[in-house]
Amino acid sequence: MANHLHKGDLPADLFQGVDAVAVDSETMGLRLGRDPLCVVQISAGDGDAHLVQLDRATYDAPNLKALLTNPAVTKIFHFGRFDIAMFHLHLGVMTAPVYCTKIASKLARTYTDRHGLKDVTREMVGVDLSKAQQSSDWGAAALSEDQVAYAASDVLHLHAVRTRLDAMLVREGRDALARACFDFLPHRALLDVAGWEESDIFAHT
Repeated sequence: MANHLHKGDLPADLFQGVDAVAVDSETMGLRLGRDPLCVVQISAGDGDAHLVQLDRATYDAPNLKALLTNPAVTKIFHFGRFDIAMFHLHLGVMTAPVYCTKIASKLARTYTDRHGLKDVTREMVGVDLSKAQQSSDWGAAALSEDQVAYAASDVLHLHAVRTRLDAMLVREGRDALARACFDFLPHRALLDVAGWEESDIFAHT
């Protein structure tokens, strides 16, 4: 198990042959259009995490972009709506196909209102994530070891979380509904980018 930090882009063919990768990102804030994308972290579920510290002057990362758009590789997120929107804004790609463990949790774990990554990971796989570095400076020229470890932890367990949530979705008869939500998620992210971030266009009012 190791964390790997790459400058600018992923190495070519790093995830060749995998059918799913866990993905997350770190930004300078949570406001679309204002806060830049700084880091993208990815894991194949093998215990290793790969972090790309992006060149914010160009966002030229062809290998990363190819992975995010590869139709043969499912991208597993937790609250993918934000990451997908950020990737569209800064990398110019539409990420697909996708799976979101937060959506899966809300559909399967209706006995709780705790659907944050920390709570879901603790219950599903017994891992207690630290969020100490969540609000640190991700735009710094050099990332600290604590930042790298934090970013890695957000993707290392998502494959196992997905497996547990998939079993619950099947048990509750909501797996088809979940898949439909995942298919729609990139379009929901585009609505955010286009200005409907705070609006529910399906609501009556």
